[in-house]
Amino acid sequence: MPRDLIVVPARYGSTRLPGKPLLKIAGRSLLERVVAVARKAADLAGHCDVVVATDDARIAEHASAIGAEVAMTEAKLDSGSARACAAAHARSDLPALVINLQGDAPFVSPDVVAGLLATLRDGHADVATPVYQLSWDRLDRLRQHKQTSPFSGTTCVRDKDGVALWFSKTILPAIRDEQNLRSASPMSPVWQHLGLYGYRMSALDWFAAASPSRYEQLEGLEQLRFLEGGKTIATVAVDQPTHAMSGIDTPSDLTLAEATIARLGDPFPA
Repeated sequence: MPRDLIVVPARYGSTRLPGKPLLKIAGRSLLERVVAVARKAADLAGHCDVVVATDDARIAEHASAIGAEVAMTEAKLDSGSARACAAAHARSDLPALVINLQGDAPFVSPDVVAGLLATLRDGHADVATPVYQLSWDRLDRLRQHKQTSPFSGTTCVRDKDGVALWFSKTILPAIRDEQNLRSASPMSPVWQHLGLYGYRMSALDWFAAASPSRYEQLEGLEQLRFLEGGKTIATVAVDQPTHAMSGIDTPSDLTLAEATIARLGDPFPA
């Protein structure tokens, strides 16, 4: 039986932070940190391999130096999902399940990644992705953050069974009678998305062959291609992350990441 696969897509050509996977945070490269998360998750899940997918020789060389398997993918691929699909097809045995763990997400818990594999193994969804419910304090912080960075932070609306109804860069849902809700519970009705995905190989193949959808392009959210195409996305409820950064996109994010590690401890798996 083919082993499942965690793919770490890593591009050199970030417009805002060139060479991002090779930059160091608290003495370790961003790629080394994400690969460590992937390896720990693969151990927890069992029957799973890890590969770095890149189009750049410098990243491939560094990945090999830290002992990671590398899949060279075409530079024209326009998303992490497409790169994950190409890496899966480069294997001798096509995996049934694939995790896309973006190469700029060093603070994701290995337990969360392994949980996506468990959800897909035990259920019937096409895609699985983690979400966490915001406390009112965290919601207030997200609202404030969006005043200066309106396209940073994605929220999710889900049904009673955890199936995703929609994702948006807008904070959803709008909340009537908020003051009474604040008095009734410490948790808001808003769920925030953690940007990693697990896929069935059939759904990933469909995604790679499909054109970008209307709302995907408007929101800049590739998961909307699945929803607009009638695919099912299971959301996996996880705890609010202690390290709340979702990704590293700018030089200020690097500074914030180091400050976060200094304050909360280093999540790098020993």
